[in-house]
Amino acid sequence: MASVKWLEKPEAHDFPAAADYLALLAEPGTANQLAEKLKAGIVSHKKAKDILRAARLRLLPDDNPHVAADLSKIKKGQALSPILLVRGDFTTGVPLQIADGYHRVCASYHTDENTDIPVVIVSS
Repeated sequence: MASVKWLEKPEAHDFPAAADYLALLAEPGTANQLAEKLKAGIVSHKKAKDILRAARLRLLPDDNPHVAADLSKIKKGQALSPILLVRGDFTTGVPLQIADGYHRVCASYHTDENTDIPVVIVSS
């Protein structure tokens, strides 16, 4: 399988998608503030396997339509958008939140679980 290529920065449409998801977990004002923090955040790198573990999410199968679409992009050498994360808190049992990019994390994992994924991570 081809290696995963990544864009340098998240795409503009990722931030409203993140805010929509986060609005399911917090009040819309809080969700929008987190989306703004994500926009201003700095890209770092984390491993696919660690992101899924910290988020306590299962790996979606490679035949999931969204994962399959991202795997197709990877095969074609198209770059994926970095992942948007909200830091969890292990002392209170709050998991990491993948605000945008769950399917991309899973596609990356299917390619190589040790792939360094560019992420923007903020604290709530």
